Amino acid sequence: MSDSNVASAFEAFLQGWLMRQRCYLDELLSHQQNMTDFDNIRGLINRVICHYGQYYEEKSKVAQNNILLVFSPPWFTSLERMFLWMAGFKPGMTFEVVNTALEDELSQEQNHRLLQIQQETKLKERELNDELAKLQESMAAPPLFEMARSHGRLCLEQIHGDPSMDAESNISDDAVPNTLKVALENLVIRADALRRNTTLKVVHVLRPSQVVTFFAAVAELQLRVRAWGLEKDSQGGG
Repeated sequence: MSDSNVASAFEAFLQGWLMRQRCYLDELLSHQQNMTDFDNIRGLINRVICHYGQYYEEKSKVAQNNILLVFSPPWFTSLERMFLWMAGFKPGMTFEVVNTALEDELSQEQNHRLLQIQQETKLKERELNDELAKLQESMAAPPLFEMARSHGRLCLEQIHGDPSMDAESNISDDAVPNTLKVALENLVIRADALRRNTTLKVVHVLRPSQVVTFFAAVAELQLRVRAWGLEKDSQGGG
C-alpha cells in the first residue's frame, strides 16, 4: 500500500475516532453532573481508556509502514503538528491538564504522588530526547524533522490530488537507512508506552470523579485544538 493510501486510511479512521471522542466527551460531561452511579462511571472510564488504545493500535500500523509519516502526520492540522513530540503529545502535558482541570481538588497525598510520577516522566522524556539526538549524530542522518515535514507535505498533496504531483509518483522511506527506521520505530514505541503509562499512573492516583473531569478536559483540549487548527488552515494560516 502506498504512503498516500496509508495516510488516507488513517485519516478516515481518525475522523471516526474523533466523532466517538465527541460522544465520549458528552458522556463525561453528563456524568460530571451525576456522580452517584459508580458502576456506570467505572464502565465509562474503561471504555475511554480502550478508545485511546484503539488510536495507538492504528497509529502503530502506520509507523510500521513508514515511520516518517507519524513524525509529520498529514492527517493533522499545522497547529496539531506544533504539539508533536516523538510522534505524539509530550507526556508531561498530562500533568498540566490535571493541574488545570482539578486545581484545588487534589489532596496533599495525591499531589505528592503526582509529583513523583511527573519527575519520573521528565527523566524518561529526557532519555528519549538524548537517544534521538545521538541516533542522528551517529548515523550522520539528515535533519529528521525537516525530512519528515517534507515527506508529510508531499503525502498530503497526493491525498488531496495536487495537480503538480506526478500520478505515478510514490512517496516512500527508501531513502532512510533500515537501521535508522528500526531505531526510530523503537523510539516511537517507547514514547507511546510512556504516554500510555503516564496517563494510567495518573488515573490510578485520582478518584473516579476526578478521572471523569480529567478525561473530559483532555477531550475538550484535543477537540478545540483540532477545530482551531482546521480554521487556521482553511484561512491559509498553516
